[in-house]
Amino acid sequence: MVCVFCEIVKGERPAFLVLDEPDAVAFLDTRPLFKGHTLLVPREHHETLPDLPAGQVGPLFGHARRLAAAMESALGAAGSFVALNNRISQSVPHLHVHVVPRNPKDGLRGFFWPRHKYDSDAEAAAYAERLRAGLG
Repeated sequence: MVCVFCEIVKGERPAFLVLDEPDAVAFLDTRPLFKGHTLLVPREHHETLPDLPAGQVGPLFGHARRLAAAMESALGAAGSFVALNNRISQSVPHLHVHVVPRNPKDGLRGFFWPRHKYDSDAEAAAYAERLRAGLG
C-alpha cells in the first residue's frame, strides 16, 4: 500500500517542508484550515499514536511544541490548535499531528463535533473507572 506521507518523508512526493529532523518531518497541509496549517509526522511509518514506540512520543511532541511556538513567533498567530486523530477521521493512515495557527474570531468554534454530557456523576465515575482499568 502506498503511503503519501512516507513518500513525502522519502522525498518522492513534493511538499512544502517546514521541519526536517532525523526522527520527524513537518510540511504544510495541502488543505489547510488556515495558512500555515502544518502536519508533523514521524519518519518511520506508524499508523496511530498507540503504535508509536514510547521513546519516540516525547521527541515527536517536542517538535509539535516548537511548531506551536513558531505559529505565534513566525506567523503572528495569537495561539495554535494541536491535534491528531487515531483511525477515525485520519485521512492518511500515518500518524500525523496537526499544528494550526489560531486567532480570535477566526471562525473555528471549539471542537468540530457535538458535545455529549454524562447523564450523572455516577456515569462519569464509571467511565473514569473503565479507563483507569484499561490503563492497566
